[in-house]
Amino acid sequence: MARTPRSNSPRSNPSRSADPAHPDEAALRRFIRSQGPDYLRQPNVTSIGIGHKVTAGRDTGRLCVQFTVGRKLEPQSLEAERLESLPGSITIDGVEVPTDVLERRYSPAWRLVTPERMAKDVRKQRLDPVRPGCSIAHERGTAGTLGAIVYDLQDGSALGLSNWHVLHGPEGRIGDRIVQPGPFDNNRTERNGAGRLLRSHLGAAGDCAVVRLEERGIAPEIIGLDVAPRQVGQAELGDTVVKSGRTTGVTHGRVARIEVMVRLDYGGATGFRNIGGFEIGPDPRHPAADGEISMGGDSGSAWMASDARGRSTDVMLGLHFAGESDGQGSDHAIACQAHAALEKLEVSLDRPSAEAVRQASGLGFDPRFLEDEIALPKPGPTLAHDVLVLEDGETAVHHTHFSLSMSRARKLALWVAWNIDGRSLKGYGRKGLDFSNDPKVDDDHQTGDRLYANNRLDRGHLARRADLVWGPDAEAQAANRESFYFTNITPQHQGFNQSGAGGLWGQLEDAIMEETRIDRLRVSVVAGPLFEDEDPSYRGVQIPRAFWKIVACRDADRKNRLVARGFLLTQEDLLHRLEGLGLDEFRLYRVPVQEIGRRTGLDFGALRLADERDGGRRTRREAVGAGITEIRARADIPG
Repeated sequence: MARTPRSNSPRSNPSRSADPAHPDEAALRRFIRSQGPDYLRQPNVTSIGIGHKVTAGRDTGRLCVQFTVGRKLEPQSLEAERLESLPGSITIDGVEVPTDVLERRYSPAWRLVTPERMAKDVRKQRLDPVRPGCSIAHERGTAGTLGAIVYDLQDGSALGLSNWHVLHGPEGRIGDRIVQPGPFDNNRTERNGAGRLLRSHLGAAGDCAVVRLEERGIAPEIIGLDVAPRQVGQAELGDTVVKSGRTTGVTHGRVARIEVMVRLDYGGATGFRNIGGFEIGPDPRHPAADGEISMGGDSGSAWMASDARGRSTDVMLGLHFAGESDGQGSDHAIACQAHAALEKLEVSLDRPSAEAVRQASGLGFDPRFLEDEIALPKPGPTLAHDVLVLEDGETAVHHTHFSLSMSRARKLALWVAWNIDGRSLKGYGRKGLDFSNDPKVDDDHQTGDRLYANNRLDRGHLARRADLVWGPDAEAQAANRESFYFTNITPQHQGFNQSGAGGLWGQLEDAIMEETRIDRLRVSVVAGPLFEDEDPSYRGVQIPRAFWKIVACRDADRKNRLVARGFLLTQEDLLHRLEGLGLDEFRLYRVPVQEIGRRTGLDFGALRLADERDGGRRTRREAVGAGITEIRARADIPG
């Protein structure tokens, strides 16, 4: 999400007053959210929200609970029509809060003006690139407004933002075709395709939807405002705003009510729905033509915060979705809160980074799994030439709960990084799972099954299968399958992988989790083979004789400080007898993270600084062997 600044319209805010007689705005918001739906069940109530008390036509500046009704009736008429009267005040958190009752009716802003009233301007034409402020709709709809260009948090693709009732509607389905301009403005829908409906929402977060824009170019600047939405703000009473809609063009307004809940009839099987947002009234400094700040066809317009001169800023506050339906008196409009709509639709005003896309998709190593940022290992100058670059230009391959990078020369992983959530580990087994090539890496750049046939080499997991199998069932099952990709496998002698020293290498994470009071049982691990020029060659593959592992967690016994521990296990003597029956000894060592970095050519960043062994303070002049200790039994593994 984009950052959420406060809008900058000058005003005084009574809710901030220290006077205990003034209601607390947060308490009013809670009241509207919890009790608002009950009031909306009354047939005559069209909305409820927070506004300023109006007395004799004058804004008193005092916060109140403000109701709107279809008709204002005298008490005797209410009784005759079996309607409940609304209270004159409501006690909220011990403070008596006044109420207001205004006569307003709303409808989704899809009713269109007659053709003779429209100028055939650029907004109603077929555009390439498409721009916010133009006509857009479902191919079986009429016409609304494209509000903003946004970006999918799941894959980073460009999307168009508008209303549910513009892009989806009661008869629509996800995947339906969206056209620009809308059919009302150009009925040649067969040539006007702009994309497909991707996601939509109709409820408390608003009336909103996004289309994947696949058939045109895009330009994010709003027609008539010449500014692209870049930030998201939360509307407050008195904020000045401006929008650019398909029908009324550029109009100005002022936020009249916040935390509004409005009851609208969407027709068909959808019927009445309670939609959340805020209300905009006219801005007397910038009056609209005919007094109309919105009309049918403006649905989906972005309401932008404006400065003292009425110029649009790049801060988006809301998404227009409804207006007054009777056209009497001063015009008012309703908008979804922009931050709520964007969050619900899983989109952002800024194109997300590759890392943000990865996290949103649920794939790969999460660098903030332990709160402190733990970046993926970076190759130093001596290693950079050996890192495999993928077709998309990236060097990291992301799978469920783990990421890795490949060596071009060895066709094995340089490193694998993974997260372990000890509280949600699943007990899925490996039955029916076969080793296979990684679909994200070309077959020519990974070592497959031929190496392991008819010898004593094991297909050794770098990221342990059992470590990855956590989370929701579908996610855990995906991690279980993906752990068997050959990019996560290295050749290991049976004596290394299955026996000797009580299997200490595989027990490292288990031992640390049992012996250390780990915050929330969450652990991050980075591991890999240690490549050396002297590694023996077998069937055209140089077999690593040693492996390294770095285990990180937040240690509750050390005030939840991030700590990292490095280990090195060598099979240096085992591989002299690949075809023989004898097994030579191998050894497990505790080593400083900085020493692993020196041997591998990788920069471990925060993990080096979090190493309690050297605290990142070691220098190159110190002895290489300093801080290295051998682990002979599980009791030697540090807790």
